[in-house]
Amino acid sequence: MSHPDAESPVRRRLGLFLLGAHGPASIPRLARAAEDAGLDDVWLAEHHFTAYGTLPSATVAAGHALGVTRRIEVGTAACVLPNRHPVSLGEEAALLHELSGGRFRLGVARGGPWVDLEVFGTGLPYREQGFPEALDLLREWLSGASRVGADGDFHSFREVTVSPRVTMPVWVAATSAATVSVAARRGLPLLLGIDADISQKRDMLALWDSTAAAHGHDPARAEHASVHLAPGPSPRLEELLARTRDYVRIDGSPPVHRDLDAYAARLRRIHDHIHDPPGVRRTLLLVEAAPDPYSAAFSAAASVGWANT
Repeated sequence: MSHPDAESPVRRRLGLFLLGAHGPASIPRLARAAEDAGLDDVWLAEHHFTAYGTLPSATVAAGHALGVTRRIEVGTAACVLPNRHPVSLGEEAALLHELSGGRFRLGVARGGPWVDLEVFGTGLPYREQGFPEALDLLREWLSGASRVGADGDFHSFREVTVSPRVTMPVWVAATSAATVSVAARRGLPLLLGIDADISQKRDMLALWDSTAAAHGHDPARAEHASVHLAPGPSPRLEELLARTRDYVRIDGSPPVHRDLDAYAARLRRIHDHIHDPPGVRRTLLLVEAAPDPYSAAFSAAASVGWANT
């Protein structure tokens, strides 16, 4: 497979995207495997009330992965922001940043219209209208400010002391033009998911570039990330995708059940070659559908053709 952006002066990063599909206990072993294989990072997905992903707190899982590694970066892809208070998440992120010597990376998502919003008491309006406000509050908390207060529609409190006090970036997982625009207006890089093919990713990045530039941000500085199915056999993919059927929508409507065989075939087809549009600087591989995800982590660098060896 060819090395995407081979002419770029910016070194591409290669890592793993992990759902905890084999249980939370698999995360430290896979993180160590990624580090031993010379990969750059691991990013952990957060899910609630579904067997598709077994990590209800990506920050807790990230803390453990950071503790068993020494070099690689560990990120969240992504913490579901409408299920978290942005200050609480900001405190956790800052603490992980400090404890790991700066190896932690924070990604957040708007999330879906799932029952999570009912359980955590936020609801659809917070997901739809409150996400930008929550994102701004999180960014302010991680801006290096000494004190932060809020006077918004969804968050209002007096100024409080920020401790620990850090400055760190935030990535935004995006599957829609609306979320791409929210991220771009703030100059925040994207986490592009496994569902999108290269044409869709190209369109999202083009929208990000034009919107970011219109709001005074330099598109060339963004470190967008993109998730791919790892090269090689993925016999567990259908089993993994079948677990998405236990999602429950907050409005009580039945979830859309894809033809899983057709969906798996599409994913294998669009990820047959690892290729991303310009602007993607971090490629993340889903290895948990492989026969042996630990061996797949070691073979990822050689299969794709670049890593921090």
